[in-house]
Parts: sequence; C-alpha cells; structure tokens
Amino acid sequence: MTDDLDIAPLVRLVEGMPLRCSLVDMEHRYVAVNDALVEHMGRTRETMIGVHVREVIGEAVYNLMLSWDAKLAAGETMRMESWVPYGKDAPRYIHQSVMPYRDNAGRVIAYLSMTEDLTALKAAQQRAQSIVDSSLDAVVVINEAGLVQEFNPAAERIFGHARADVMGRAIGDIIVPLHLRAAHAHGFARYLSTGVAHVLGRRVELEALHAQGHHFPIELTVVELQSDTGRLFAAHLRDLSPARDAAAEIAAQRERIHQIEKLSAMGSLLAGVAHELNNPLAILLAQATLLRERAADDDVRRRAERIEAAAGRAGRIVKSFLAMARQKPPARAPTSIRAVLDAALEMTAYGRRSAGIELKLRVDPGLPTISADADLLGQVIANLLINAQQALTERPDPRGIRISIARQADGIALEVADNGPGIPDAAMARIFDPYFTTKPAGVGTGIGLSICRNVVEQHGGRITAGRAPEGGALFQLWLPQGDAGTLAAATDSLRGAALSVLIVDDEPDVGESLAEVLAADGHITHVVTSGAAALEAMRAQRFDAVFADLRMPGMDGAALAAAIAEADPRLGACVAIVTGDTVAGPARLGGSLPMLEKPFLPEDVRAALRRLTAG
Repeated sequence: MTDDLDIAPLVRLVEGMPLRCSLVDMEHRYVAVNDALVEHMGRTRETMIGVHVREVIGEAVYNLMLSWDAKLAAGETMRMESWVPYGKDAPRYIHQSVMPYRDNAGRVIAYLSMTEDLTALKAAQQRAQSIVDSSLDAVVVINEAGLVQEFNPAAERIFGHARADVMGRAIGDIIVPLHLRAAHAHGFARYLSTGVAHVLGRRVELEALHAQGHHFPIELTVVELQSDTGRLFAAHLRDLSPARDAAAEIAAQRERIHQIEKLSAMGSLLAGVAHELNNPLAILLAQATLLRERAADDDVRRRAERIEAAAGRAGRIVKSFLAMARQKPPARAPTSIRAVLDAALEMTAYGRRSAGIELKLRVDPGLPTISADADLLGQVIANLLINAQQALTERPDPRGIRISIARQADGIALEVADNGPGIPDAAMARIFDPYFTTKPAGVGTGIGLSICRNVVEQHGGRITAGRAPEGGALFQLWLPQGDAGTLAAATDSLRGAALSVLIVDDEPDVGESLAEVLAADGHITHVVTSGAAALEAMRAQRFDAVFADLRMPGMDGAALAAAIAEADPRLGACVAIVTGDTVAGPARLGGSLPMLEKPFLPEDVRAALRRLTAG
C-alpha cells in the first residue's frame, strides 16, 4: 500500500459513513472500518484492522468478492443486491457497492466498500408480496401511464393471462372489453388531469375481457398508492361469475320447488276428481256390461256395447291420466306394448284431432310380451306424444307424427318422430336433464323427458334424442323383453263354486253394480253402506271375501280391513279395497291390501276375487 498519508482522508471518510463501510487493500486486508460495520460483525476495530477479509465475512462471501478483482483492478465499480450468507448467521439481504480507490498516479491501491442492509425492507416486501400472491381476488397494479406493474396469480387464473406476458403492457389492451376501452381511457385521463374520480374508492360491477375472448362480470375496487416513482393504482377484482351462477341456481331451485308444489297440488286435485268420476263410471260400465250380457235382442246388445265402449274409454283415459301423477316404483308384469301404445294414443287423441295432426302408425304384428310397468310406460309414450303435438302447434300444414314399433332379437324398439322445428343443437346434450326445457315460459316444467329417461332406464332400456328425417325431433326407445312369460289369460269367472261376498260402499249404486257382476257368476252377495254395518253383518253370517270402498264416512275401508282382520283373521286375509282414488289410494294402503280400481270391468272383479280366494 502507498504511504498512509495518501489514504488518511479516505480513512476518516470511511469512519464517518452511516452505512457499513470498509477500506480493503490489494491483499484483501482491512485498512479502515466504521462503527456500523464493526457493530454488525460483533468485533472491535482493533480485531479487524489488518485482518484478512476471509476471516471476517466467511468463505462464501469472500469467494464472491474475489470474482470481482479483475474488474475492480481495471477501475470498474461493482454493485450487488442479493441475499448473502454471513458465516453461521441467517442470510442478509444487502445492497453493496465496491469501487476502486486510486492514488495520485492513477493506480488502484485499495477497494472502498459500502453496504446497506435491506433485510427488514426485503422481508416486509416479501410479506406484502405473499399477501398479494395468496389473495383469492385478482390484484392488478398499474402506473400513471396505465402500464401493468403487478399481476398476481389470481389475476392470471381469472383473466387467463400469464404474468410475464402482461407486465409493462397497457391494462386497457388486456382486460378491458373493446366497447369499454374508450370510456376507460377517457375516465383515467380525466382523473389524472382533474383528480375527479368516478371509480376510485368505490365498488363497481363491470364487464371484463378474458384471454380467450369472452366477457364475464367482475367487481372492481381501485385505490391510489404513492411510490418513489410516482402514483400507482391498485385494482382488486373479483370474478362474479360463480356468484351469478349460484344466484341463478338458487332461482332455478325455487322454480323447481314451485313446480313440485304445483304438481303436488295437481295430484291432490286429481285424486278428488278421480274419485268423483270413477264412481259413476263404475256404475255405468258395470251396468252396460250386464246389459250387453243379458240383452234379449241384437239391437239392445249393440247399444249396450256402444255404452260399454264409451264408459270403458272414459275409464281408461282417467286411469292413464292419473298414472302420470302417481308416484310409485315400477311394478312389472307381463305387458303388451301395443296395448300401452293404444292407451296413450287414446288419451292424447283429442289434441291431435283438434290441431289437425296426422298420425302414421307402423307396428310389427309379432311384438313379444315384455316385463314392464304398463302405467309408467304409458306415461313415457304419452309424454312423447304430447311434446310432439306441442312442437307442431305453430307449424304450418302438413303436420305429422310418426310412430313405429319393431321387434328385435332381445327386445323392442319404439320411435316417435315429428316434422316440427326439431331440437336445437345447443340443447341436445341437456334435453333429458331435470327442469331443462326449450318450451316458452309457462308451457313446460322441464321434468317430462327426465322422467321418461328414468322410467326407461329403470326397465333396463335406453332412450335417445336426435333429428328425424322429416326435419323434426326423433326419440328412440329400446326396451328389453325380460322374463315376461306369457300374458295371463284370466278365466272369465269362478263358476265352479259359489262364494259369499260382503260388499261395503257408501254409494249404494256402486255397491249394487259390483254385486250384480258377482251375482252373474253365481256368487251370493250382501251389500251394506258403512263399516259399522259390515261388522254387524259379519256377526250374523259367514263371508268368503269382502270388497270395501276406501273412502267412506266414519270408518273407511283401510280401518274396516283392520277391524275385520282383528275379528276374523281368516276373512281379514280376503279383503280387497275398492277405490277410484288411484293417486292417494295406493299410497295410503302401502301395498298391504289387494286393490280393485274403479271403473271396473267384470273380468277385473273376477281377477280380484280369484286373488282373494286363491289361498
């Protein structure tokens, strides 16, 4: 080193520096150190002067400094900002500048080092950055030029842009929709020039632009920050799409509940209507049948047949309609799919005729019997027919529905097609979803096709939707034959033995009609109009079977059946409930008692009696 006088002013300068400062000779030994450095190193000035730098700062930091020697010797100033390990202590974040010191001849004779410890500041910045990075909301910071200075991970996720791709770019070109960019630029420029803010410090809802090009709703809050480089504007943005979707789902759920309540009320109403209609229909059908069987001439027989057919048709329509409102698991039995189709066609015939819709029917004559619930399958076919009729309402003539049923090796295939507008492509994937409908508000509930799919799948089948060759909708069903066996061909009567039958019905005409059907087969009947009278009759004579109406004042049919079982267990096992309430009736009985539904044909009565006395 040169004479001490050459560096004496520099030594005094080092010792007076507020930052950590040292002067190191060309052999890397301390020449001068200030109090800040001595205190940081936990030493005294005497234990550092003349000591090699390696012994004080450690091997790792020394090797870093050593790599600067060539540039320092050439007169270049070196700067560094980084985490630096100091021996066994925790790393410190420092900003260090090392500059060469020259003598009067221009030779580098020492290195002047100044170090600023930024550990606390860096830790605070990292904490703040961690908060920003972990925020569930997007945080976007821009400068006065509108250029992005920060774009946190939530912003990347919400807007679909990578941080590296947007830093330094104009925010208006990134997340502001094209139709809002002029207003955004004008508002930002107005605030910078006048200080009048319309958005700053408020929560506002706006449209934003996603990287993929679609718009979505956001909630925006903007605050102004001061920095060394000027004003910054930090925006907190929240994607409102999940909240809007949740609100829409809640509204849809409310509508579904409303529809369920309406259907429930409709079911209750139908139960009452069924009871009121089925009682007179039972009388009409039974009397027409008896009249036909006892007619003295052909003219009376033909008239009776016409009355019987009309009453039977009315009864089938009521039963088919009520089956749609009945909630029950599938009850499979050998079923003729042609009979199910005919019932559905009969129930929906008026709508087709009044709308001028032509029906084309193609049915394989060799259809097998299948194992199915006739009521539920009838509901499926009727729903498809009604949907087709509604789709054709606003279409010009000719309007047509085509139905075909064909036998296959392992089941049957049924098609229902129309020449209406068809199913929109966007709706095709959701057409069987619950509460999804393409019909106008107030026309459909969106549950019909969902129920159809459930019923078909419960039968082990499948249903698909597509486009018909006619241009309209096409629904294709496949149903397995299952273990159907053969349709039970019930014998017309039990004429081999006369039975004593007790009939209980609060409407005498219904009871008498049922009695006449049984009497025609040679059975002995006794008709009463109340449960109390039935128990009294049981004490007076012996009966082989009981037919009891479900709805009666005082003691109803279910209570009477329980009383009979308690008084006479043998007869209690031979009680059938007669009801026109095909919605609430099965639910009330819970499947515990045989049931005869009104209106009934003689063969229905005979089959019910056969079931009661089979044991």
